[in-house]
Amino acid sequence: MFDLDTWQEIFATIKKNKMRTFLTGFSVAWGIFMLMILLGSGNGLKNGVSENFMRDAINAMWFWSGETSIPYQGLKEGRQIRLDNNDYDLIKELKDIEYTSGRYYIRGNTFAYGSEYGNYTAITCHPDLKEVESIQIVEGRFINDLDILQTRKTVVLGKDIYDALFKDQNAIGEYVKINSVPFKVVGICKESGGTRHRNAYIPVSTGQKVFNGSNRLHNFALTIHANTIEESNAIEEKIRQILSKSHKFDASDRSALGSYNKLEDVLETMKIFQAINIFIWIIGIGTLIAGVVGVSNIMLIVVKERTKEIGIRKAIGASPASVIGLVLLESILITTIAGYIGLVLGAGLMEGINFIVEQQFAASAATNGGNGETLFRNPTVDLNVAMAATTLLIVAGAVAGYIPAKRAARIKPIEALRDE
Repeated sequence: MFDLDTWQEIFATIKKNKMRTFLTGFSVAWGIFMLMILLGSGNGLKNGVSENFMRDAINAMWFWSGETSIPYQGLKEGRQIRLDNNDYDLIKELKDIEYTSGRYYIRGNTFAYGSEYGNYTAITCHPDLKEVESIQIVEGRFINDLDILQTRKTVVLGKDIYDALFKDQNAIGEYVKINSVPFKVVGICKESGGTRHRNAYIPVSTGQKVFNGSNRLHNFALTIHANTIEESNAIEEKIRQILSKSHKFDASDRSALGSYNKLEDVLETMKIFQAINIFIWIIGIGTLIAGVVGVSNIMLIVVKERTKEIGIRKAIGASPASVIGLVLLESILITTIAGYIGLVLGAGLMEGINFIVEQQFAASAATNGGNGETLFRNPTVDLNVAMAATTLLIVAGAVAGYIPAKRAARIKPIEALRDE
């Protein structure tokens, strides 16, 4: 393998057939280049979608009430289901629940501070909503247990509400009127996902008392202890059974109790990306195989052209192994160098695209108060994948040269010398 004469002969052959060698190497370089582009693009799309999912807790679940569509124990369909504080207490005690919050919406509210005012949404909630919906506190704090217990008139303003009412002035400790009722500002927040932060959060006990909500809740937001779809669905069914028993409706009635299971969506989406990744590898490797076949065909031509030379070598004592080695080394050399060039160009291009994407993401985050929006993030190829691709190239080069090499080794000197 390290014989100087052998390498000089290989380089002389390559130099003699520059165009043929270039075209052969280009097919291999293009194959590995496209594999890197496909893998990087797949990773970018997967990372972008995953990041959007992660803005809320991935094991989050929501339930909301509606009207029954199925008769139940003599009760007709069309009944309005009204969730309440008792349901919150029942759900909170379940061992599979991590965080939970009841929510009561107060829509069409007028928020006023000094001469500034606007219409925004007030959400009454429990402290756990911050964890369930990954609400980011910009300044101050979120609703706490004392706010709930003492029915304090406190409010956490969304960033857009703060910007509209306070114009960059200090808001913590100031009082904002919500439908003419003064609430003390204790925090400023940004909601996960999206770029609009037009919700305000007040203690659920205060909202129900001040805005005539009695013990009414519109929905529940919660996170669960589950790692699989089966575990998640089992918890969802348990909650349905509890609420259906409490409000007398069929547990399978999705109109009476709507729900959204985020973990199920996340796991299903990840399965889709796994399938896409497999498809990308199939396409990429197929393209690479096409290049390797080209190398093999060229090496067959080389063997055909050098039939007489190989015959002379064997006639003066060259072993079949040395002939195989000569052809194999030339094939591996062309494949490895061309493939490495394609690998570097593909990985470099994806790094360049990643730089542009990150610049755009940073600009989007700066414009939207820290929440950048993108469906394409970090489209780079993992180092382990690049190393695996390099190994694949070397193996492919050996495979490409093996068939022509075996053919060269079987050439009989007497027949080769008669070859024209």
